Amino acid sequence: MIDIEPLNLSYNDDKVLQAVSTALTEFYCALTRTLEKINIDKILKRKNPYLYRAKGINSASQIVENILSAYISSSEETLFGNCFFEPIAKVVSGGQKAVTEGVDITVERDNIIFSIAVKSGTSVFNADSRKRQEQNFQSAQKRAQQAHKAFLPVVGYGYGKKKIKSGKEKFYKELAGKDFWEWLTGDPDFYIKIIKFMGTQPDEYAQQFELSYSKAENRLIREFTINYCKDDGAIDWDVLIRFNSGD
Repeated sequence: MIDIEPLNLSYNDDKVLQAVSTALTEFYCALTRTLEKINIDKILKRKNPYLYRAKGINSASQIVENILSAYISSSEETLFGNCFFEPIAKVVSGGQKAVTEGVDITVERDNIIFSIAVKSGTSVFNADSRKRQEQNFQSAQKRAQQAHKAFLPVVGYGYGKKKIKSGKEKFYKELAGKDFWEWLTGDPDFYIKIIKFMGTQPDEYAQQFELSYSKAENRLIREFTINYCKDDGAIDWDVLIRFNSGD
């Protein structure tokens, strides 16, 4: 259970539905743009060609599939957090886009300014990024002090669970999954309703994305074959390793 009062007990279903629809569109557009911009040479510079050889990989398609899968996996979580959770949280909270860097939403209510940083899952922070987040909250706090308002910063995670051990409390709240959405809306089931608001739209976009993925895969296989394969089609490991680790 959360121990602070909900921000908005009267969110509008139609506005949430529109926000979810727009968020899904933005997410798939961003994901498709990522596919279109992927550059095989830039990625190969960061990959381990010795590992590919050690695993017995001998085809361009295997390497490209490995590259594409890893690239999309590393991109989609961040893209989804930015495109999906944040705009929905803004709509249901009744808040405004924050002006402070590192803070996504500002809600002012009962002489209190709530600064909300929306994150995807609960594993987004390392020591450095957490420190930056704390500094961003401190900047927002100064604005609240100048306006003579009370201040409550919150990191909200779109999914997952976050339990804070006794004695480990920070100067900001951390709420995840059910707790986060319930705080925003006062609705204990809102975190489940998000799926229902999606309807069948993800199925329609998934088909379009599959086509974009196949086109990107074909393009990268062609580029890899031209640059890193011998005339007989075999991978030219000497060329690949020189490109990755040589002069």
